[in-house]
Amino acid sequence: MTTQTILPVESEALRALSESNNEPGWLTEQRLEALKLASGLALPKLEKQKIERWNVSEYGTYKASEAISSLEEVPASIKDLVQDQAEGSLVIQRNSSTVYSKVSADLAAKGVIFTDLATAVREHGDLVKPYLNTAVKADEHSLAALHAALWNGGVFLYVPKNVEIEVPLQAVLLTDDATATFAPHVLVVAEANSSVTYVDNYVSGELSAPVFHNGVVEVFVKSGAKVRFASVHQLSTNVTDVSFRRAVVENDGTIEWIVGEMNNGDTASNTMSVLKGNGSSSDSKVIAVGSGSQKINYTTEARHFGKNTPSQMITRAVMREEASAIINGITKIEKGATKADGQQTEKVLMLSPKARGDANPILLIDEDDVTAGHAASVGQVNAEQIHYLMSRGINRTDAERLIIYGFLAPVVADIPLEALRTQLQSLIERKLGQ
Repeated sequence: MTTQTILPVESEALRALSESNNEPGWLTEQRLEALKLASGLALPKLEKQKIERWNVSEYGTYKASEAISSLEEVPASIKDLVQDQAEGSLVIQRNSSTVYSKVSADLAAKGVIFTDLATAVREHGDLVKPYLNTAVKADEHSLAALHAALWNGGVFLYVPKNVEIEVPLQAVLLTDDATATFAPHVLVVAEANSSVTYVDNYVSGELSAPVFHNGVVEVFVKSGAKVRFASVHQLSTNVTDVSFRRAVVENDGTIEWIVGEMNNGDTASNTMSVLKGNGSSSDSKVIAVGSGSQKINYTTEARHFGKNTPSQMITRAVMREEASAIINGITKIEKGATKADGQQTEKVLMLSPKARGDANPILLIDEDDVTAGHAASVGQVNAEQIHYLMSRGINRTDAERLIIYGFLAPVVADIPLEALRTQLQSLIERKLGQ
């Protein structure tokens, strides 16, 4: 049966908006083609959850936000996230458009480009066009197509060959107007033998109505390059967050994903590493805390095409109150990917009798000369552990807190960025009501 998607904008209105923003003709046509595709595509399928029951239609309309000239002018909701970035490289998006963009002089002198994607398509189209919407293709499902048609603001990071960046580059993406489209696209291109760490935060302010975030991340890791991509989502109950992240890694390249899913609303994400080249590698760490009546669906994938390609995936989730989580890990080793090594672990801890968790490890192997393994567990807080700690004079609340932190510690402790570890610790405490 063909599914008809109701489009949030007419093609002529989309064309007019693209042209009014001075976008190049190739992008205007790409948007229009994606919008046309969306009308005939179905929603993505979520394991054991019906995304069609979620709020995935509240796109709002494009609204440009007023630019700011100083970090003193940023909204109060993100001040803590940018207070140390006055001299650093930073991109800030507010609702549909970017309001602040800066790259340090020393990085600019090395040829590094760090700006919003909307500006990049106008000023660096030759670098953007070969990659945009090629890792996450518009024809995959209706949400991918609508994103390709409607994306706004976003981030573009380009690191030239042999350039190693030691200081993390940061972006903050804020939604605080429920009537404005919020669909940023993050595009990272790391040329051969380069190195970079990128960190972003998704934040919501006061929202008077539901918002749907339809986001895409595309990372291209060239031969010998190393990219560390860290992302923390802390959106409110009014925001439905659907994110697709994908990295394409060439010979001897490395992608490291660090994802903190701390939303309060329904959330689905797919984080995939495509190990295209020989010797390419992927390390994915996802940590999540669910609360209230949240519905959560997280999928982490590694697809091995090259030879000698190791991948590691670790996901740990804590569910409290009536939250429910589906945690999927997928390792796919293609024919010819000899000596590939795919390992994954998914663990869910439930703090309430009404909380639900489901961990699904999946190995799909089409090659004999490989190594692969998985581990998965779902359970409640161990009563014996609670009893033991209480017998040592620790009250029940603190005992539970220690067990939870111990459960999450293998992921949190492995995060190499101190500021990110501190932020995640604070968000975990807030989500757990402590």
